[in-house]
Amino acid sequence: MCSYCGCRSNTLIARFSREHEAIVNVSGSLRRAARSGDAAATRAAAELLGELVGPHTASEERSLFDVLRTSPEFTQHVDSLCAEHADIEELLAAARSGSVEHALRLDESLRRHIDKEENGLFPAAVVELDGASWEWAVARA
Repeated sequence: MCSYCGCRSNTLIARFSREHEAIVNVSGSLRRAARSGDAAATRAAAELLGELVGPHTASEERSLFDVLRTSPEFTQHVDSLCAEHADIEELLAAARSGSVEHALRLDESLRRHIDKEENGLFPAAVVELDGASWEWAVARA
């Protein structure tokens, strides 16, 4: 996770980063279960992961992503991240059924996606958005 730019001093970014850490931790459990070939443990870890990912992505999309999307410089990037959210949900559904292959792909996708947000979008958002935009995003989160 990003720790170099100070973007975590922003309350909303700090919250999303804490959620990312929790998601990565559970994703590690999912990866270990999948690598061991344990379908039941894979299903259980995927279920727990879903409890974290769903609310997190919904909050990001209706708050920070919506406000950033109004800026032409961010529209395409935000749309791409939202498409990744949809892909992650599809992989999560397959992992919930015990698919080891999908669980491993989910772990990789989550880690890449979170890296894009932590080391790209979040620092840029702190620079781009003004106080009123942050207030709006926080109220919608």
